[in-house]
Amino acid sequence: MSYDFCAASLRPKTGASCRRLKALLGSNFTKSAVSINSTVGACRIAGRRKTACPVKATVTGGTIPSSHYEFPSAPILLPDGPWKEIPGGGVTAPVGFKAAGMYAGLRALGQKPDLALIFCELDAVVAGTFTKNLMAAAPVLYCKDVLAKSQTARAVLINAGQANAATGDAGYKDTLDCAQAVAKVLGIDTGAVLIESTGVIGHRIKKGPLIDSLPQLVSSLSSSDEAANAAAVAITTTDLVSKSVAVETTIGGVSVKLGGIAKGSGMIHPNMATMLGVVTTDASVTVDVWRSMVLTAVNRSFNQITVDGDTSTNDTLLGLASGKAGAPLIHSLDSDEAQQLQSALDAVLQGLAKSIAWDGEGATCLIEVKVTGAENEAAAATVAKSVASSSLVKAAVYGRDPNWGRIACAAGYSGINFDPNNLRIYLGEFLLMKAGQPMSFDRAGASAFLKKAGDTHGTVEINVSVGSGPGQSYAWGCDLSYDYVKINAEYTT
Repeated sequence: MSYDFCAASLRPKTGASCRRLKALLGSNFTKSAVSINSTVGACRIAGRRKTACPVKATVTGGTIPSSHYEFPSAPILLPDGPWKEIPGGGVTAPVGFKAAGMYAGLRALGQKPDLALIFCELDAVVAGTFTKNLMAAAPVLYCKDVLAKSQTARAVLINAGQANAATGDAGYKDTLDCAQAVAKVLGIDTGAVLIESTGVIGHRIKKGPLIDSLPQLVSSLSSSDEAANAAAVAITTTDLVSKSVAVETTIGGVSVKLGGIAKGSGMIHPNMATMLGVVTTDASVTVDVWRSMVLTAVNRSFNQITVDGDTSTNDTLLGLASGKAGAPLIHSLDSDEAQQLQSALDAVLQGLAKSIAWDGEGATCLIEVKVTGAENEAAAATVAKSVASSSLVKAAVYGRDPNWGRIACAAGYSGINFDPNNLRIYLGEFLLMKAGQPMSFDRAGASAFLKKAGDTHGTVEINVSVGSGPGQSYAWGCDLSYDYVKINAEYTT
């Protein structure tokens, strides 16, 4: 099989399936402008012009084949605020944290890193949010048990390849065995180890290869950018890009850092957090305040994204605070320091959340819905997510059709009561509806706006006002393309 290379794409000449292409290239991304959209019978490896520089992950030593990986990284679209983004770093940017990522033989195809570890040098205050799916995966149940008993944690182990969901008692035993094995190698208590898993539902963890890889994984722990990037790549599944960010802010006159990684591309319609994520900080904060902050930030970020309306069995976000920055202890949500940390945490999680929606399976653009004029923030959030979740809105965006009626319809069935005569809708700069009445607008211009966003993998902004109240919120999604169905039609075959 041979391939033509061009500036924006890599495509098979004849008769090659994308699954074969993924197997050939999945372990060696070398171009930041190249990404894989895995389908059978139809291939599209499109350049994503907003993609940042590729992240690098090196695996060496032991019985695992030495390999070098470059994997494209997502654009992180942070809101403006009193913080600055730190290049590289991710979860290791805050003081006290190390990370590692390696290939452990867990993936079905390729040799991309598939096992990650995030470690804190001392007991870190821990918070977590989890899926509300009744079929919650074994690692979710395990983490909830740990957090109910402990206020601190030291390590988070994350595997790709197998979700370990719908696996019964045996799956839970696998999770516990992995936690015990990690604790033994690190020399810490089992209750200080948390587990996240992602991959195919119904498949148990490949426990043997995972446990055999732990000594090498632990020995490669590092606070370097490359180690953090390796961890970010290791947790990806159908993701075309890794998601990692770090910011620095000032709290109580002291520099404080926050970092995070996340994964997700499909099964994104969270009812708690995202597919998988970890956020770290070196701020000093009490457990009650930290857990409240993480939940608030999740509700303003990961709970406001949607790709396909499916809530995963494995959704987990874990937050670890080392306190090593030397900033004053935050013990009240009402303090100025708490508000500063909350706003920075919101920014980090929103940046990661938007990168997941941007990377939605088959997507060509990010959709950002802003709702104003609601009775309160929660009401605005409900309307925004209703619009972002609408399959008809998503399909219209993909078709470059400025069909404002679908936006109005989705706002109307959100369950939030508002006066239809107050409804106002903007698509980018185009005013489509005012005071509940349709407006004359440049339809060709609005369609061109949608086309440009799709051609550049940019952002489609939809602004909806439902009244004159103080409530404001955002939601993020992506367009719905033919490729989404192709990707998921033969996911396990």
